[in-house]
Amino acid sequence: MRSKNRIGRALLIITIFLTCLCLFSSASEIASRPRKINPTTVIWYEHPADKWENAFPVGNGQLGAMVFGKTDEERIQLNEETYWSGGPYNQTRKGGYKHLAEIRKLIFDGDYLKAHHLFGRYLMGYPVEQQKYQSLGNLVLKFETQGEVKNYFHQLDLDSAIVTTSYQQNGVSFRREVFSSPVDQVIVIRIEADQPGAISFLAELRGCRNQAHSNYATDYFQMDGYGEDGLILTGKSADYLGIPGKIRYVCLLKAVPEGGEIKVSYRDLQVRKASAVTIYVSAATNFVSYKDLSADPLKKAQQALQAALKKRYQKIKDDHLTAHRELFRRVSLDLGSTENSFLPTDLRIKNFDGQNDPNLAALAFQFGRYLLISSSRPGTQPANLQGIWNESMNPPWDSKYTTNINTEMNYWPAEVTNLSECAEPLFKMIKELTDQGSEVAREHYGCRGWVFHQNTDIWRVAAPMDGPDWGAFTTGGAWLCTHLWEHYLFTRDKKFLAEYYPIMKGSVEFFLDFLVPHPKYGWLVTNPSTSPENFPDRPGNITFFDETTGWMSPGTTLCAGSTIDMQILNDLFGYVAEASQILGVDEEFRKKVLETRARLAPMQINKKGELQEWLEDWGQKEKSHRHISPLYGLYPGNQISATRTPELAAAARAVLEQRGLTGNGWSSAWKMACWARLYEPEKALENFHYALKNYSFNNLFSICSKALQVDGSFGMTAAVAEMLLQSHEGYLDFLPALPVSWSQGRVKGLVARGGFEVGLEWEKGKLKKAELVSRNGETCRIKIKPSVTLKVRSASGPVSLRKINRHLVEFKTKAGEKYTLTFLF
Repeated sequence: MRSKNRIGRALLIITIFLTCLCLFSSASEIASRPRKINPTTVIWYEHPADKWENAFPVGNGQLGAMVFGKTDEERIQLNEETYWSGGPYNQTRKGGYKHLAEIRKLIFDGDYLKAHHLFGRYLMGYPVEQQKYQSLGNLVLKFETQGEVKNYFHQLDLDSAIVTTSYQQNGVSFRREVFSSPVDQVIVIRIEADQPGAISFLAELRGCRNQAHSNYATDYFQMDGYGEDGLILTGKSADYLGIPGKIRYVCLLKAVPEGGEIKVSYRDLQVRKASAVTIYVSAATNFVSYKDLSADPLKKAQQALQAALKKRYQKIKDDHLTAHRELFRRVSLDLGSTENSFLPTDLRIKNFDGQNDPNLAALAFQFGRYLLISSSRPGTQPANLQGIWNESMNPPWDSKYTTNINTEMNYWPAEVTNLSECAEPLFKMIKELTDQGSEVAREHYGCRGWVFHQNTDIWRVAAPMDGPDWGAFTTGGAWLCTHLWEHYLFTRDKKFLAEYYPIMKGSVEFFLDFLVPHPKYGWLVTNPSTSPENFPDRPGNITFFDETTGWMSPGTTLCAGSTIDMQILNDLFGYVAEASQILGVDEEFRKKVLETRARLAPMQINKKGELQEWLEDWGQKEKSHRHISPLYGLYPGNQISATRTPELAAAARAVLEQRGLTGNGWSSAWKMACWARLYEPEKALENFHYALKNYSFNNLFSICSKALQVDGSFGMTAAVAEMLLQSHEGYLDFLPALPVSWSQGRVKGLVARGGFEVGLEWEKGKLKKAELVSRNGETCRIKIKPSVTLKVRSASGPVSLRKINRHLVEFKTKAGEKYTLTFLF
């Protein structure tokens, strides 16, 4: 008996020891897992997404998905970039120009409210609103496995563009991967288990309908089985604003199980006892262009799906990784990690105090680059207010293209963060906008050229919309044209410049006709004009009922010659004049443009020392307005400079101080970039910290008025780049706005104007080394401190430097050659 007891006790001790060892090994694995995560490229949770805004995005420019990572009933929300309400339409109001002279006189006479009413009646586009970006559907996977979930892990790896969800349940380890392939144009869901026959689920491909308008909406969808192993979702877009819904769409799903069995009913698909399953989703519409809907959506979806099914899963994944990383890995950034850097991302944000996790800024930087790669590729539509991700049939602001800041901000990081080709969809849209833009110029204003205002949709309408307070922004198209010039500055692509010069010239031609002398000041001004969405506090600007919008308005924004209008035109006129000289064309036109530019209303400083937002020294009805429109001239423009125009720079600083930290995500990003231009790194970082705490979801998507928007995420990327590298002054300025908490780091792959690819390393806040690749063989001019000695080498040996002044040196380069710069303090 004693012998048996001893044996029993020994077995018990061994069992306890082995159990503890297993628990220890498991715990060690869990504890070490965060340390294996790259805190600059991985966003992760220890739980599924609690709502759509916190889900993880994947996209290939055409197809987008938001992945929740649930273990019982997974939801993967789907988008196809061309699924919009309505169909081709035109907002142009014939003969509106007949009322322009009266509206202008009222504005010059100070009768802004009457001018507002007349603008609403005769110059607003009709319909007044525009079309909506739509949600395609939801893939729902109902898993049979029940029980406690352990070791849950949910991540978006920006470097691979794959969402991974892993967990243990009932002793089985499950793993799911989701990605949207830019090569094969399918969304792929891979489900694996470490035990055979452990995967069973029911799949539904659910459509979306406008439930808010269910009593009269005309969208519809049908859910059906598709063969013996698939599902199909078909439907049409809704009529909206009297515009018939002309989009037809098809979404196809095929499931490929390994082992087990598959069964398809009339509208769902069931997989039982499989060891692994790969699900492929394709989608297409009949959209060809903004005026052509002749495509066969079923044929397009079938072609993509059938081509993918001919390849092995691993081949599809490998091709996806290669295509994504060719873009993503061009740039790397490391600002330093701390204990906080290895926490789940939602906890990283919660614990962030602005200083204790430098690489959180690196993660936000890379997230913006990831979103641009995922939502805007050559041949796709541009990124809209939500990129390509939208779960609602009535999304905030219709998820359109808003061009009084938002669409422009979407593309601020494209050139500097080495994603130049991702801006191609924007350039194509600008060209398409000249179609209706030419009609609007002629019919609304009696002018040549083309004009575009503050919003458009996939149908490329160009007239004023929403109401006079927003729609009177006539320089939306001109602002977009500055992106064409910036692309040339970064690439020096003369073929591109020649192709798009007529577009830029057409915009200038409109304003040559539209500008009028101000009767009091004599300057040339835009009239009507507006400073985006900001209501001036001036005599008589009272609350009134607006017949255009049907609601009470706090006043009117109408004015003549807003500061941002003048700044944009000052830039565009200069760019077009320089482009004509580079291309050797339009000499007489160039003279006219420069003569007109010299007569534009100048920037002014008010009695408080702030840069004026309007021609007159008016206050603003809102204490801290989210738009900082008069600071366009500081960033992204280049008319206000801390070195060239210190008085204007001080006035711009005063505006930033007055506006403060509040606003929304994109407002914080804009302020951050402006502070970087003023060489105020701690102020820039303060706005970054405030944005993360107040205007960011757990996945780093930006927030605007509680809604998900991508502009702030893109803007943060551009602002971080601006803190590390500036080139707008005609020279390369390394680490111009480096915060104390970023005292050590490295960046590789940023791009400067002139076509220089830049890598930097620094320690204790001082630049240690820089590497440049000269893409075009231009002379490289660099800003240095007088106390610093710079040495430059290429593969051929030391490179001679020419000193311009005590702050600037330059050296000649050869195209394709690499240069190493060493800084001695």
